[in-house]
Amino acid sequence: MSIDLGNPRVISEEEKAVLLASPRGYCAGVDRAVITVEQALELYGAPIYVRKEIVHNKHVVGDLRERGAIFVNELDEVPSGATVVFSAHGVAPTVHTDAAARGLKTIDATCPLVTKVHLEARRFALQDYDILLIGHAGHEEVEGTMGEAPEHTQLVEGPADVANLVVRDPAKVVWLSQTTLSVDETMETVAALRTRFPEMIDPPSDDICYATQNRQLAVKEISEDTDLVIVVGSGNSSNSVRLVEVALEAGARDAHRVDDASELQDAWFEGVGSVAVTSGASVPEKLVEGVLAALTERGYPSPQIVHSADESLIFALPKELRRDLKAAGR
Repeated sequence: MSIDLGNPRVISEEEKAVLLASPRGYCAGVDRAVITVEQALELYGAPIYVRKEIVHNKHVVGDLRERGAIFVNELDEVPSGATVVFSAHGVAPTVHTDAAARGLKTIDATCPLVTKVHLEARRFALQDYDILLIGHAGHEEVEGTMGEAPEHTQLVEGPADVANLVVRDPAKVVWLSQTTLSVDETMETVAALRTRFPEMIDPPSDDICYATQNRQLAVKEISEDTDLVIVVGSGNSSNSVRLVEVALEAGARDAHRVDDASELQDAWFEGVGSVAVTSGASVPEKLVEGVLAALTERGYPSPQIVHSADESLIFALPKELRRDLKAAGR
């Protein structure tokens, strides 16, 4: 029997469905970081400098840039005496030292869950452990964490790196991880490390953040036997990229990441009945709403929300900003 690939199966309106993951989008750390820059702009006035992207989403960065934020890669791009915000991904201690030396006013918007990993790195380094940090080379969070204890820390990007690791004492090894990784892939790497170093200890608590885990759990629930999964998020967002991989591993027939609705491609929807939608932890809800509107234009119904976890965590603003807001009577 021959199949005419030029005429894909026509999907009836009754066969079309949209599943919308919950939770999705902004996590507490991202919300805190974005509000920090917004409040700093209102309190101090433009320009406010931000080292690296405050969060990994081009729309959020673009919006803040229009409001007067200036994003820089290094502190030498910031005028002496200016105000600079450190991004949610964290920075190495040397960055704080350089900022103080240049007389910069700093506001540290590092996610408290990233700060937790930094503190763990410091503590284990003081106890003279070899630290095996699971993460991606070049990611700001990894650079910041490794900067806490560079002489004690080695980066492990995956199981393939394990065979080449050299430690001083196999009985004094601990693993830590970037907070935005795939839970399953991280545990695969941990298993390989434990085979090599049976006495390796775990961090005191899970390093992968609650929001990353919840969004991966949610995408698993909506992906099984789904024709197409759309993940809203920027390409430099580690947790958004992981959601695409998790969706495919969970049984989605196809999955794509888009920054916004303008990147949806008609070819993706040929013969597609069920579509699932989610978004990374640095994505504002208006971008998801744009994708849902585009699905409506393509004849898909209103979404069915699939709820998999509750999130109520809220982080206080950085202490430097809270102090100045209080002094200004805000």
